[in-house]
Amino acid sequence: MNSYMSTNGNTFSIVVVMNLCRLNVFGGMYGIANAFNETKLLINPNIEECCNYKKGTYPSLLENVSDISFFQDRAILAPTNDIVDSLNNFILSMISGEKKTYLSADSPSTHDENINGPDHILTPEFLTTVKSSGLPNHELNLKVGVPIMLLRNIDQPLGLCNGTHLIITQMGNFVLKAKIISGNSIGQKVYIPRLTLSPSPSDTKLSFTFQHKQFPIMVSFAMTINKSQGQSLKNVGIYLPEPIFSHGQLYVALSCVTSRAGLKMLMCDDEGRVSNKTNNVVYKEVFQNLR
Repeated sequence: MNSYMSTNGNTFSIVVVMNLCRLNVFGGMYGIANAFNETKLLINPNIEECCNYKKGTYPSLLENVSDISFFQDRAILAPTNDIVDSLNNFILSMISGEKKTYLSADSPSTHDENINGPDHILTPEFLTTVKSSGLPNHELNLKVGVPIMLLRNIDQPLGLCNGTHLIITQMGNFVLKAKIISGNSIGQKVYIPRLTLSPSPSDTKLSFTFQHKQFPIMVSFAMTINKSQGQSLKNVGIYLPEPIFSHGQLYVALSCVTSRAGLKMLMCDDEGRVSNKTNNVVYKEVFQNLR
């Protein structure tokens, strides 16, 4: 974790180092997103300022952790799962209360025709290290009061859909009790069981399938930019310690926020220094047939 993300007392902030004012999204395969060098948009990028700045994505986090509405319509967005996991674990460590760790149970799929090789290849120890889009982590660290997001459809009429945001209210060994804070069922108390999940067929990186028994959730202080697509949030912190890597990803991140006042950004250059520029990946071929 670098010095631009820090805590002081009861405040956590992903600070706005530069506010994005103009963006040419059609500026070439690797365009540059620049911000105005206006004094009112700049923050001295040292640890003290990052700690004390009051307009971050989660200001006064510890004072508001018991307020369910505080976690509605706000999130930190980052380009990769590894960065998101680091952010979520960092914020989780700030919250008081008992931490409970849930480990997945993994096994190869018995009907998979691609696993006719030696049995020692797809061991449970190996499978716990495999990450696939849409699957929860092998290790889930949770606390009461922490916001989570569903990764699977469980009960659509009840509001338990992929992407639903909830707050944990009670933790058991085999079931979680939570309260919905997004969608049409806000306030509804629900139970979330462990499920046996498999990687998505669209995940072409895997040449095998396996069964992954875990709660179908992720801690959602932060989420990947891809996972945020289609969501509308009032407070968004875009954290880019490294540039985005795919076409339209920066546009998706910026389009999630409902107003400029709710947008905070922290961008770093290749050497990890705070910058007012970041790469914007645009494939020109996408626009060749447009008139």
